[in-house]
Amino acid sequence: MDAWLQALLLGIIQGLTEFLPVSSSGHLVLAQSIMGESFEFQDMAVAFDLVLHIGTLLPVLYFYRKDLEQIWYAYTDTESLQSVGLGEWLRGNESRWLLIAVIVGTIPTAVVGLLFKDTFEVFFHSVPAVCGAMLCTAILLFATRLAMPLSSHRQLGLLLILSIGIGQGLAITPGISRSGTTIAIALLLGLERDLAARFSFMLSIPAITGAAILVAKDGVQVPAGGSVALIVGFIAAMVVGYAALVMLVALVKRGGLHNFAYYLLAVATLGLLWPSA
Repeated sequence: MDAWLQALLLGIIQGLTEFLPVSSSGHLVLAQSIMGESFEFQDMAVAFDLVLHIGTLLPVLYFYRKDLEQIWYAYTDTESLQSVGLGEWLRGNESRWLLIAVIVGTIPTAVVGLLFKDTFEVFFHSVPAVCGAMLCTAILLFATRLAMPLSSHRQLGLLLILSIGIGQGLAITPGISRSGTTIAIALLLGLERDLAARFSFMLSIPAITGAAILVAKDGVQVPAGGSVALIVGFIAAMVVGYAALVMLVALVKRGGLHNFAYYLLAVATLGLLWPSA
């Protein structure tokens, strides 16, 4: 298979699975296992991983651009701070509190990621482990059928934020879906569907950015002739990622997140039965 065709395929997989609750890292491990020795990006895996991360970050920034603008305006408006205390000023505005929630939720993600990074990386070399993690995600997604919002006005409390952040940290494991885990935890703890999806993807911004920085920190090398494949992968991940993001947000609002559990069950079963596993 030509390098650009592999890049297109992997970009599509990354774009779909970064946002759909089926684990992008898990699918990439399975895809690379199927491709075997024909996998073209062994010598530029870091560069390819980096462009795929950036390609899936841009759709989130564009889709939630209004939320990001409101956060910016909320924090540049300091006149009301003079008449109320800092705590009331932060919690009294949804956009201000959303940013605080994202920052607080990112802390346990970073702690889990840094402490257990080496442990999680072992799973990238084990197809059975990835399939087992996918089954765990399937169970969590199916459990959302039982989720009922405690209140349409339920706010992002500290315990809920930390729980979602820890879930996102555990999703470093290939096969555990970041979006599926964070949204499912939010729904199971009683958060309203729209806010559950919005917080999950706002929380993904520092997570994806941090992952890209970790990938790039030791330098990125692109061999001669590799630029075209990188561009193809980047565009595929960006375009398909945006479509997948729109699809998932709409599906979460309708209460259909659990449907992906059947897909994960099928993929995990096929992965375990595949000869290279």
